[in-house]
Amino acid sequence: MSRLFPHPLLSLALLLLWLLLNSFSFGHLVLGAVVATLAARAFALIEPDRVVLRRPMALVRLFFIVGYDIIRSNIAVARLIISGGRHGRRHSDFVEIPLRMRNPAPLALLAMIVTATPGTAWLEYDEETGVLLLHVFDLVENQDWIALIGTRYESLLMEAFPG
Repeated sequence: MSRLFPHPLLSLALLLLWLLLNSFSFGHLVLGAVVATLAARAFALIEPDRVVLRRPMALVRLFFIVGYDIIRSNIAVARLIISGGRHGRRHSDFVEIPLRMRNPAPLALLAMIVTATPGTAWLEYDEETGVLLLHVFDLVENQDWIALIGTRYESLLMEAFPG
């Protein structure tokens, strides 16, 4: 049964959505069921591996650190915009950050953290070299960002997730 319907709730939700978007008829019911079943089976083919947590408390600590950093970054970016960027040698630039982790789950979390923090944007990640290309709106020193990502975020993500 799980081979035919690998994600039964997804199939049911897609079928209901199909019926809501079309006028109800037996033909639409059959067609919607076929489309929903095929879509759920296609999703099962591309479904990622299960994520295993080693130490969930590291993610709790990371949550509070990221929250603090986002608030602090909001204030810094607002101050920079209001002042017209008159803070001396600050400028926007790109930073290449070498990462030690290779697991896709913590990398995805790091991408969300960096993107949610005002003034930074995740641009590219090279899987072969493990280098993240980051754009920083208010850059003072490249090494500061390399240390921040490595010690503040990556270390907790590596503690939380195996591999």
